[in-house]
Amino acid sequence: MAHYAKVVDGVVKNVIVAEQDYIESLPDAAQWVQTSYNTRGNQHPDGRPLRANFAGIGHTYDAQADVFYAPQPFPSWTLNMSTYIWEPPVPSPNVPGQYASFAWDEASLTWVEQA
Repeated sequence: MAHYAKVVDGVVKNVIVAEQDYIESLPDAAQWVQTSYNTRGNQHPDGRPLRANFAGIGHTYDAQADVFYAPQPFPSWTLNMSTYIWEPPVPSPNVPGQYASFAWDEASLTWVEQA
């Protein structure tokens, strides 16, 4: 079994778990693209990333690059073309072991500590 994303006009509409034979039997088989649950940021625990990121509903499938990526979270964020993950213009101040939480403020283009 594998995960497959139904892609319509470059947008993921559904994600299912199915056998390849089942996908190939569908009348719209060409719209289904395999995705890997264990792939994120173009990395995979076994060293075999598939299409940069696991597909989610509403994500983009770039057929030319053969990758999936999430919707842009804020207008100021840019897509890293190696990982296909959106990055803020200022790195997050979150530090492992620190209990403060931060949220992005698009108006000021800064991270704001959450109470």
